[in-house]
Amino acid sequence: MPTIVVDVMPKPELLDPQGKAVAGALNRTGHSLVTGVRQGKRFEITVDGPVDEAVRAEIRTIAEEILSNSVIEDVVAIDFGDAELAADETTEA
Repeated sequence: MPTIVVDVMPKPELLDPQGKAVAGALNRTGHSLVTGVRQGKRFEITVDGPVDEAVRAEIRTIAEEILSNSVIEDVVAIDFGDAELAADETTEA
């Protein structure tokens, strides 16, 4: 069963209080090389069957409409991993 990973981050122009708290804690504990942290969300989605273009399109829709709040977050990556397209979806070189 293929696993698809979706990464969601706060929009760069918005404050990230959780990231700021983590950066402060790192600084207080002697990790002064770290100058900033932004905290996001990672979703691991398992699907049955091959990952064809229809599945990819549905995962993109889910990521944009359900997993992220488009007002304050961006979907920064969707990693389909080693999931190959179904045989009928591939193109010959």
